[in-house]
Parts: sequence; C-alpha cells; structure tokens
Amino acid sequence: MYKPLIFYIGLRYTRAKRRTQFISFVTLASVLGIALSVTALITVLSVMNGFVSEISDRMLSMTAHATITGKYGQLDNWQELAQKVKNHPHVQGSAPFINGQVMINADRRVSGTMLSGILPEYEAKVSEVAEKMKAGKLSDLVAGQYSVVLGAELASYLGVMVGDKITVISPQVNSTPAGVVPRMRRFTVVGVFQVGMYEYDRNMAFVHIDDAAKLFRMENAVSALRIKLDDLLNAPQITQALATEFYNDYRVSDWTMAHDNFFQAIKMEKRVMSIILLLMVAVAAFNIVSTLIMVVTDKRGDIAILKTQGLTSASVMGIFMVLGTVIGIFGTVLGTVGGVLLALNIAELVKTIEDIFGIKFLSAQVYYISDLPSQLIWTDVYAIAGMAFLLSLLATIYPAWQAAKVNPAEVLRYE
Repeated sequence: MYKPLIFYIGLRYTRAKRRTQFISFVTLASVLGIALSVTALITVLSVMNGFVSEISDRMLSMTAHATITGKYGQLDNWQELAQKVKNHPHVQGSAPFINGQVMINADRRVSGTMLSGILPEYEAKVSEVAEKMKAGKLSDLVAGQYSVVLGAELASYLGVMVGDKITVISPQVNSTPAGVVPRMRRFTVVGVFQVGMYEYDRNMAFVHIDDAAKLFRMENAVSALRIKLDDLLNAPQITQALATEFYNDYRVSDWTMAHDNFFQAIKMEKRVMSIILLLMVAVAAFNIVSTLIMVVTDKRGDIAILKTQGLTSASVMGIFMVLGTVIGIFGTVLGTVGGVLLALNIAELVKTIEDIFGIKFLSAQVYYISDLPSQLIWTDVYAIAGMAFLLSLLATIYPAWQAAKVNPAEVLRYE
C-alpha cells in the first residue's frame, strides 16, 4: 500500500473479475475505439499532408516563387534588374519571360493556350520544366527558328508530335490592304513536357523569348522577371523586403498571392476533415462514460464501505477518474503508435494490397498522383494525442461525480 490510495484502487479496478467480464469487455471496446479513432485521424491527416506537398511541389516547379514586373506590366531593363536581385541573400536565381494568350491550330484542332517566351539557359535556374521533358530538350528552343515546346495534354489534344508544325495565332492584329487580320506564325514542335498538373500540361507552351517578343511586339521588353527563393515558406517576407528595396519602381508578388485561393481551400478542407475525424475520437472517448457508469453501479458496495472507512467524496471521485484516465491513456498511446506506423508505411501497405488483389486504387490513367503519398507532421501527432487524452479525461468527470454522490447508508441497508 505504498502507492497513493486512489491510484491503487483505481488501477485495481482495471483488472477483471469473473463476475465483471462484461464490464471488462466494454472497457476494452472503449480503449480500441479511442485507438482506432486516433489512428484514423493521424493517418488521414498525414495522407492529406502528402497530397498537399505533392501538388505544391508540382505546382511550384512551374510557378515563380516571386515575380517582379514594372508599373505598366512590362520590364524594359530586365538585365539590370536581374543583376540587382542577384545580390539579395535569399535569391537563388532569376529568369525573364514574356507571357501572352494565343490560339494554337493544328490541322482541324484549335486550343487557347498561355504562350511563354523564355531563355532556356535562364529558365533552368527558376523552374523544373527542363527536367520534366518527355520528348526533346528545352535547349532546342533557339531564337529565330520559331520552335515550341508543348505540354503533354495539349500535344495529345492537338494530335502533334516532335517535328510537326502548328500555327500560333496572336490576339494582336496586322493592318493589310485586305483588312485587319490576326498575327499568325508557324512554329515547329521540338519538345513535349509533362509536369503532372493538368493546368500546366494542357494550357502551356514555351518558345524562345526572342520569338515571343516578335510575336507580341515586345521589342526589347519582357513581361516580368521570375525569381527563385531559398525559402518558400518565407516568400511573403522576402518579397516585402524586395519591394521595400526597390521602393515604387517595380511591383513584386509571390506564389502565395498567385495561388491564394487554392491553398486557402486546402487549409479549410484540412480543418473541416480534422473536426469530422475528431468527432470520431470524441464518440470513442465518451464510451468511457458508459463504461465508468457500469463500474460505478457494480462497485456501489465498495464505495459505501470505503466512505464508512473515512474516504472522502473527492477521493472516490479521484478513483474513478484514475480508472477513466488509464483507459484514455492506453487508447491514446495505442492509437498514436498505430497511426504513426501506418502513416509511415501506408504507401507500401497500399501497394501490397494492390498486388495481392490485382487492383489499382489510384489509376495512372485517371489520376496524376498514382501512389498514395504520406507526410507525417509531428505537431499534428502531438495535437491529436493531446486532444484525445483531454476528451478522455473530460469523459470521466460525470461518472466520477456520480460515484462521489453514493450514500453509504442507502447502499449498505440492502447489503
């Protein structure tokens, strides 16, 4: 009896006797319920984090971390500006580009497309398009040869391959004796890229920046300067510092502004999913209420005797809170361990299930992400485990309070 009395009795009540087998079964069910709920919550959030990370990586492989442009939507002195930003400690590279909406025609197929004029040797410093080439090379874009690199989905839609000719139609027009006609130019397909994001693979094409300047009549100007930063998460602060450095000469934006709606939607979805799954944990935790009420009913005689021996109502309440807390701790620990192990190995587990049953959960023909990604964030794990334990602790209060209200005289009268 060297242990504190309430802990000793509370822990003793966790062991089953022959006549309390059903109560022990309900206790086990409560532990497993909490464990399964915590495991599910950790696993689902890890998979969501994995998908967000995968999509973000693919998106940011094509999107500028930060963009600098002039007040009127173009830069006339991009070489000078590139030299300035090169000296900034957080800038890893920069590249000029010219963007414009065009129509692309191949045989009888027509598609609206974002045409981007780039310098291949500079582009490799700020994006991964050169590493995403399915056919040809980005360096095949040579000034004056009017060559073009298409996204895989766009090339498939137009039915063209490397070596085929396409017609690029600019929204700008030429005045001729026959009237006003759109500017058109024949380009040769020299490459096809595939990022894995439909938005880019279907709606983007690259040409040399000199050819784009001629097509859009930009002369020596460019649309903007694309910048690669060393810290994506700190992009707003870095761009603010750049904006302050350049005063009001240029407009500076970062990737969080360009895709703010997307990332806000992801945050909202994760928040809602967390609340929904947390309700599962709450339901499992409040099974402890029914378990403890049955224990209180079964132990009324013990409670009455303990009170006649001088045990206070607060101590009785503590006994049953210890019992409920032990159930919550066991369930939370089991769920946390199970969730971490499952989150770390879910990709291999899903692949094994697919191999055994000959099925594919994420078909590569339908989904760009054909594997199940998972990214375990320990702050999520700590938050989930803490919340599960807190809910378990709260669930013990009412039954423990009912135990403390037991009147020894009424109980012992019928014993």
